[in-house]
Amino acid sequence: MNVNLHSQQQSDLVHAMYRVIDERDAQALGVFLDEKVVFQLGNFEPVRGRDRVIGANEAFFETIADMSHTIDDLWVHDHHTICAGSVLYTRLDATRLSIPFATILTMEKGQVIDYRVFADISEL
Repeated sequence: MNVNLHSQQQSDLVHAMYRVIDERDAQALGVFLDEKVVFQLGNFEPVRGRDRVIGANEAFFETIADMSHTIDDLWVHDHHTICAGSVLYTRLDATRLSIPFATILTMEKGQVIDYRVFADISEL
């Protein structure tokens, strides 16, 4: 993994956040999110507010059996963190799909205030 960063804390936060995402624990994900967070996955409509983002993630997690992210690159610039890699999904029928992803996070006071995920999950 290539890491170009000004803040080890932001890098550590991203890795910890993806660990709880891979555990499909939406409530634990909420700890990382500001109450006013805006979340957008691909071309879906943005979801606003921590509770709604938790709910959207809970609903998504119910549609898959498992997932595992590999972060290949991570960059931090000021309050922005960008990571890119691949995610391996296990569907409910036990078939698998691996796709590339990129995430842009904007941090405020140690929490994610803007959370954008770029991935084509149409084959799920």
